[in-house]
Amino acid sequence: MGIVTPFPGGTRPIQVGFERLELNRILDLYGRMVAAGHWRDYAIDLGRDAAVFSAFRRTAERPEFRIEKRPALRQRQGMWALVGEAGQVVRRGHELGPVLAPVERRLMKLVEE
Repeated sequence: MGIVTPFPGGTRPIQVGFERLELNRILDLYGRMVAAGHWRDYAIDLGRDAAVFSAFRRTAERPEFRIEKRPALRQRQGMWALVGEAGQVVRRGHELGPVLAPVERRLMKLVEE
């Protein structure tokens, strides 16, 4: 019959994206930060090497935090990274939950009796 010719470029995806559960977790955190008055805007960048969710205090500024997913680092430090405003890596890991922990700690409030 016919001959199947592999598509040039191999199996590497053209674009890295967030899965539904990952994006739900990130947007849940974003919604809570907006309700607390910390964040006002966000941007999503889906590139060839990474997917980035950026959260802004104000639209015209640099993002306060960037949540990056880099599948190429899955076997090394972990594919998730939380990057601060100055570009420093705040937390890196294999799971999304522990990487988001420093941001979620900002939402905790001490309640007195």
